[in-house]
Amino acid sequence: MSESDIPGYTYGEESVAESPVTAEEFEKLQQTVMWSDEDEKHLRMAGDVLEDQIDDVLEVWYGFVGDHDFLLKYFATPEGEPIEEYLDRVRERFGQWIRDTCNPPYDEEWLDYQHEIALRHRDKKNQTDEVDSVPIVHLRYMIAFVYPITATIRQFLENSDHDDETVRKMHDAWFKSVVLQVTLWSQPYAKEDDF
Repeated sequence: MSESDIPGYTYGEESVAESPVTAEEFEKLQQTVMWSDEDEKHLRMAGDVLEDQIDDVLEVWYGFVGDHDFLLKYFATPEGEPIEEYLDRVRERFGQWIRDTCNPPYDEEWLDYQHEIALRHRDKKNQTDEVDSVPIVHLRYMIAFVYPITATIRQFLENSDHDDETVRKMHDAWFKSVVLQVTLWSQPYAKEDDF
């Protein structure tokens, strides 16, 4: 499936609003997570390792969400009935998110799309897929989800010919990227000037 066939995937499109996070602010965030050129290199390597395993990764993540009603509710009707089409559409974007995560450098277009993702968790929840679900993804779960998204990826990175040290570097780069992204996604939740 090409990117243009992914429902609701609008990376690089004019409809995506400009990120309120400036390039200078983003650079400081990168410094805060100790981001380096080596991380970019190792994320690209991770992308090569993960490409043929994306469906397996999503099975693990969706299994985790499905095992917890309080997480599944974000893909369900207000009455708690899972919306299968919504889950399927988000799953396709989630797979592309893995690819995008592993494809630095993170430029202005990437930064703008992080803002779009942030809005889809809060201000624009449900709009992209035109569903009747709960109105917001609570920030506490977005932050807490950093751990399972990071911890579970390592087993997939180990499915390669890379030595342990290279796997560690790929995993560290993935962790830094996820922290960066979730930090950016928290922006719409913050009071003005608090972010």
